[in-house]
Amino acid sequence: MDGSGIFATMTRTIALALFLSAGFAASAFAQSNDYTGSISSLTRQAPGGKLATQTEVLAGEAQAALLTPSSPQAMDAAIAMYDHITRNGGWPMISERNLEKGGVSGQVVTLRQRLVAEGYLLPKSLDVDKPDRFSADMRDAVKAFQSNHGLATTGKVDDRTLAELNIPAGARLRQLQVNQPRIATYAAKLGPRYILVNIPSAQLEAVNFGVVYSRHNIVAGKIDRPSPVLMSRISDINFNPYWTAPDSIVQRDLLPKLAKDPDALDKMRVRVIEKSTGQEIDPLDIDWATTPSNLFLFRQDPGEQNAMATVKINFPNNYSVYLHDTPTRELFGQNARYLSSGCIRVDRVDVLVDWILSGQDGFDTSMIETIAHTGERLDKPVKNGPDLRIMYLTAWATEDGRIHFRPDIYRLDGTGFVIGQPQPHVEY
Repeated sequence: MDGSGIFATMTRTIALALFLSAGFAASAFAQSNDYTGSISSLTRQAPGGKLATQTEVLAGEAQAALLTPSSPQAMDAAIAMYDHITRNGGWPMISERNLEKGGVSGQVVTLRQRLVAEGYLLPKSLDVDKPDRFSADMRDAVKAFQSNHGLATTGKVDDRTLAELNIPAGARLRQLQVNQPRIATYAAKLGPRYILVNIPSAQLEAVNFGVVYSRHNIVAGKIDRPSPVLMSRISDINFNPYWTAPDSIVQRDLLPKLAKDPDALDKMRVRVIEKSTGQEIDPLDIDWATTPSNLFLFRQDPGEQNAMATVKINFPNNYSVYLHDTPTRELFGQNARYLSSGCIRVDRVDVLVDWILSGQDGFDTSMIETIAHTGERLDKPVKNGPDLRIMYLTAWATEDGRIHFRPDIYRLDGTGFVIGQPQPHVEY
């Protein structure tokens, strides 16, 4: 059973466990409630190692969506829980790494206390015959903790899990409070069908009436080219699209490539078109050092090399971004998926497109596959398109009782940021 399944069996008791464990925490350990350290100093980067998240169709499994219209109430409850934990002493720090099932150590007792304090184990687990032995229920609790923090569910306390365990309760409380206005904004006026993109978790959910239909790994914007946060609605889909490069990419990427290799644009099947005349020109005839690049369109032909690959999903926005396929699908197999210039690349985009169209005008999986394989250019308006939220949530609570935390990739926590274009950063 994976971390999500494990936690599903625990959520009915988590609220009770949190409140019961708070009394234990107050007497067992004293944790400073005045912690002022940076959350992002520990968890700014995505985890390494084993792939932590998967693209999967979840129809029929009734998994709660990352965001629903009632999410503000779920956040209120989560904040109340963590405030109670913090006021009653927080949780203990773990000093030993690589704790795992079967191990015996005094730090296993501390780990039990830590898991009880946040509700991953019930208080009665402290009264077992051998509390210093890492048991199967502890392994399952660690997996649930890892799942809620976007980590691979190994059940072992590796370095990254240890770092997450040792973030104080007061810091987690503030992380929830920082995300409360974001939740309230993003949850407003959600329709029955919607798409959720969360940048810090690098995932997308297609949602029907608060239940996840499919969950997809995504590639989001680099820290020096961050993806914007916005609310919109899907309007149309381009199959086998042209790609018109934004001027920022022309200046940062295409022209430097052209300077190094005169055939670079030809190899990429990028044509340069003068906006004023609509005529294609030879890029080698232009002195790009003195001629503004925004006087021209840099347009890539459809095909295997096209940056959009087989499909582009459009929605009204002020940032010239969209959801799309990609020819570099291997990037979905790594955890640190912050590699785009701002648009959102979607794993198994065919599943998402099929869900968006939902049989509109006879479109189904086989037709979508045929169009992709033939290379036919087709622009398809979407009737009653689903709402779209591209969000920045580093902490959230879901209706099934789970409370999640993710890295502050763009360093926005504590800045008051809710929606708009994040400022770029040069490095982590």
